[in-house]
This record gives sequence, C-alpha cells and structure tokens, in this order.
Amino acid sequence: MSSTPPTDRYGSAPRTLRSGTWVKWVLTGLVVVAGIGIAFIGYNKFAVNEIEGKQIYFDIIDNRTMDIEFTVTRDDPSQPAVCIIRTRSKDGSETGRREVYIAPSTDSTVKVTAPVQASQPPAMGDLYGCSLDVPGYLHAG
Repeated sequence: MSSTPPTDRYGSAPRTLRSGTWVKWVLTGLVVVAGIGIAFIGYNKFAVNEIEGKQIYFDIIDNRTMDIEFTVTRDDPSQPAVCIIRTRSKDGSETGRREVYIAPSTDSTVKVTAPVQASQPPAMGDLYGCSLDVPGYLHAG
C-alpha cells in the first residue's frame, strides 16, 4: 500500500506554507532595528561630553539673592561656554534663573561664582546645565 492517499478521492496534498521563513526574517529585522535604537540611545546618554559642569555649593545672601559656585570643565578651553544656574523655593518651583557666560581660558577647568536673583525667597540653588552653544547676546564684546 501506498503511504500517500489517492488524489482522486482526497484531492491533492495541500502545499506547505513556508510561514516559518518570513516570520524569521521579520523577527530578525525587528531585533536589528531594536539594537540600533538601543545603541543610539546609549551613545547619546553615555558618550563623553565636550563640556561638563558640577555645582560646588550655594549660599543664600538675602531674601532675593543666592550665590551659586560651580566648576566648568571643557575639552577645548579656548571655546566660550554658557551655563544655566537657577534658584528654587521650598516647594521646588523655579524662582530664578541666570545664564552665565564662561570666557575662553587656558585652564580646562574653571571655578565660577555667580549671583542669581529670585522672585521668592530661595531655598536651594543648582546648576541646570552647560553648553558650548553660546547665544549671541552673551558673547563678551
């Protein structure tokens, strides 16, 4: 006896779909896209920055003024930079902000102390961030 059923009685054998092949390609494509996305996010988050700012301390001068001291480290100290410092009230809301121009220097790390005026009594101060993209109105003239 034959192991295949007669085609006149049962019809021809259905073609087997190679669904496994296209599923493998789709999954492989998704894994590649996800890997590229993760690599892009990781590079942007953990790449070495050209500039880094670190807050040292803040000092409340009076009911509307706070001094904030911070350091700025640049890979190329001959480039000007800008740092944003701010004050916050007891509830955490921002009550004062200032952009501080960091002039080119010969030292890769410079220490800066700058006052910030607040609209309410300041409770804390922080360094929001630094950038080498200095707005035109801040350039020393």
